[in-house]
Amino acid sequence: MKIALVAPPLLPVPPLRYGGVERVVGVLADGLHARGHDVTLFAPGDSRVACRLVPTVPSGLWNEGFHPDPAPHFARTTAMVLDAAADFELIHSHLDQYGFDLAESSPTPVVSTIHGRTDIDPIAGAIASHADIRLVAISDSQRILAPQGNWIATVHHGLDFSGVAAGSGRGGYLLFVGRLSHDKGIEEAVELARGSGHRLLIAAKALDPREREIYENVIAPAVDEGVVDFLGEVDEAERDRLLGAAMATVMLSRWPEPFGLVAIESLATGTPLIATRVGALPDIVIDGRDGYIVDDVAAGVAAVTLIGGLDRARIRARALERFSAARMVDDYVAVYERLLAGRVHSDP
Repeated sequence: MKIALVAPPLLPVPPLRYGGVERVVGVLADGLHARGHDVTLFAPGDSRVACRLVPTVPSGLWNEGFHPDPAPHFARTTAMVLDAAADFELIHSHLDQYGFDLAESSPTPVVSTIHGRTDIDPIAGAIASHADIRLVAISDSQRILAPQGNWIATVHHGLDFSGVAAGSGRGGYLLFVGRLSHDKGIEEAVELARGSGHRLLIAAKALDPREREIYENVIAPAVDEGVVDFLGEVDEAERDRLLGAAMATVMLSRWPEPFGLVAIESLATGTPLIATRVGALPDIVIDGRDGYIVDDVAAGVAAVTLIGGLDRARIRARALERFSAARMVDDYVAVYERLLAGRVHSDP
């Protein structure tokens, strides 16, 4: 198949550090290319992929400290793709609502994977007003929050775990990896550490003003108490090492996570999750087998006492099967084949 993949202009594919969408697009691009498909990626010029690259901006905008409205750069991206649309059999957009006009205007079939929240605007409103666009969800919970969308499939993310080793879980600590954000439940994670009597290691950046505020008000006092060790942002190898040695990874999100790459990265090392019953986390974590789904901090504290009874080898084996790069590529190829055969319909 001749396939165009379209990534946001914000970060290179794959990203140097943070950037979930770009990591997934990179895995998909390389996986499709390895299977012999003719793949062209529209993405920032500093992207590093095996397939053909068409630069939409010289380098990822966020890498250059860009903060203004990125909408004009998304519009330029979609215009470039539209100009070349006839060269492809299929276009796969990862632009969320920014790609909807492309989907409606393109003479070539377009499928759009939605990576963001579907319960609030701008994505919720855009889905409601573009009811015919073919959408792929990354979790069932994402679809439930926008039932008016033309969802043709759910494809869970997959990553290349070939270099990820099984972890021992003997570090004696709990781990938080992600953004310093109230939505991510950072205050609850600290309270869980206090209540359980186990240290919480936090691997996250604290650079912008909102992150610095959370660091000063929540993290720094807990560091002074000896409850928290703050590590800052870490690279991929260090992240995997930290995940593998943790007793459990803590994801007490307050918001409906569309997916949660940290969750599958943790499970791939064999480290269980203590996660809230929101968004995609219950889709990823099999309660009582991959960790525990909890409703509050008190339940999380109780879950810590049970973590040692879980089988880490089985957790890892399930994750490597359910969330592999190969499985994700298989699922997307199946979507593409259905679309090109004219057999795509709304998937209830």
